[in-house]
Amino acid sequence: QVQLVESGGQLVEPGGSLRLSCAASGFFFKIYDMGWYRQAPGKQREFVASISDRGRTDYADSVKARFAISRDNDKNTVSLQMNSPKLEDTAVYYCNAREVVLKRDYWGQGTQVTVSS
Repeated sequence: QVQLVESGGQLVEPGGSLRLSCAASGFFFKIYDMGWYRQAPGKQREFVASISDRGRTDYADSVKARFAISRDNDKNTVSLQMNSPKLEDTAVYYCNAREVVLKRDYWGQGTQVTVSS
C-alpha cells in the first residue's frame, strides 16, 4: 500500500524557519521524482519544489533561495526546509511522488503551514 505522510506543518512567524517532512512507503522510493506542492485557500494547487531520482532540484520562482528540498533514499523521506517564510506561503503543503515511465503519481494528504505574526 502506497503511503505518503507529511509532517511538520504549523504556525510560523514571517522570517522564521520550518521544516516539512514526507515519509514514503509502499513503492520503490529511490527511482521516483519527489516534489512538494501547495494550495492556498481559493487558489489552485501549485508547484513548490522537486528533486529528481538523481538529486536534481527545481524550485518555483516564488520560493527560490528561501526553500530547500532534499531526500534521503535510505530513510525513504523527502524534506522541505522553509527559511524566511512569507505570509503568502500560507497553504496546505502536499508531498508528491512521480515516476514517468511507470506512469505513477502519488499524493499525500497534506500538512497545513500558516505564516502569521
